Amino acid sequence: MVSKEIVGLLLAGGQGSRLGILTTEMAKPAVPYGGKYRIIDFPLSNCINSGIDTVGVFTQYQPLELNAHIGIGKPWDLDRVNGGVTILSPYQKSGNSEWFKGTANAVFQNIHYIDKQNPEYVIILSGDHIYKMDYSKMLDAHKKKNADATISVFEIPLEEAFRFGIMNTEEDGKVYEFEEKPAKPKSNLASMGVYIFTWEVLRQYLIDDNNNKESDYDFGKNIIPNMLKDDKRLFAYSFEGYWKDVGTIQAYWESNMDLIERVPEFNLFEQDWKIYTVNPVMPANLIGPTGSSTHSIVAEGCMVYGSVKNSVIFPGVYIEEGARIEDSIVMSGSYICKNAYIKKSILCEKVRIEEGVNIGLGDDIVNELKPDIYNNGISVIGEKAIVPKDTVIGKNVVIDRDVTADDYENLQVASGATIAKGGTE
Repeated sequence: MVSKEIVGLLLAGGQGSRLGILTTEMAKPAVPYGGKYRIIDFPLSNCINSGIDTVGVFTQYQPLELNAHIGIGKPWDLDRVNGGVTILSPYQKSGNSEWFKGTANAVFQNIHYIDKQNPEYVIILSGDHIYKMDYSKMLDAHKKKNADATISVFEIPLEEAFRFGIMNTEEDGKVYEFEEKPAKPKSNLASMGVYIFTWEVLRQYLIDDNNNKESDYDFGKNIIPNMLKDDKRLFAYSFEGYWKDVGTIQAYWESNMDLIERVPEFNLFEQDWKIYTVNPVMPANLIGPTGSSTHSIVAEGCMVYGSVKNSVIFPGVYIEEGARIEDSIVMSGSYICKNAYIKKSILCEKVRIEEGVNIGLGDDIVNELKPDIYNNGISVIGEKAIVPKDTVIGKNVVIDRDVTADDYENLQVASGATIAKGGTE
């Protein structure tokens, strides 16, 4: 049996409901990001850059887009006979069939895959975070500490610690307590959801956890607390750099804006740590004689005859003369007609904005139907939606995917409203 020292296990099956219509037809890790990438490109690239050439990707919710993007793993040099990338979805087993019941259960259901690789260690990764990290350094720390588990942490302001899973540690970094979103945090070391386990130890905990009918089958809620209870050797590994959970509309928009700002610790232009992806075959972008691009990312295949300011424009977007885009994200294949104005908005793929449309104006009123998702002044236009000529759209507005001109009652869409297929909700 060929053995791998370490195998990557990438959890990419989550729905990402807090991203609203961005994830109605795709898993959160498949959401486009940064003008050319998808979110999952970051942990996949981290793996191959760290020397991890065997990665299992757990998918469940709306996997079609994600599976198509990963393919056989060629962009990440993971198209290998020995190792490479493997998509691991729930499947029919003898006797029964069931969905993954939690993060730990997803790994348990694929113990046979991991055993086949015969690794000494496994690294558990989330498929929905934006960051660049050398996992090989974390593995070195795991070995030096003779750890059963190593948990990557980053320091946050103490006043924000109540929003995270917090690791309380001794002076040598040994974890003595894990608190999930504590009301009165004792430390500011937040878990990143990146874990290295010694496989022989984790394997038994997964089996025991699966036999516990009261379990949530989750690493944070069950596996790690159980290991602490048994006084296993758990250590924190401090990460310094850019890390962002882009699980909300606001966080997703902010992280894209961080790329424009060239945040020092988050540089995608480094040649020694590239982020790989599936690249469309398109010509270079064209800024026409009436067009301009200021403080923005404009991807290949775009034709810009209007103005783009402080925005991220994905491949193949056409922007007609007189159109203005500010503080916005426009995804691939969208078409912006003359004299349209788009402010602090997210346009999904293949959206069409007709002439004279204004988006992002008016009072900052939270969305009536989903105030917990759309509440930061950002309006979102779903995939293949059409916004008819001269429509005025406020803030925190949601235009559902595939909406056409017939779905609008009038051309004034107030802040906080939702236009759904079939009419206003």
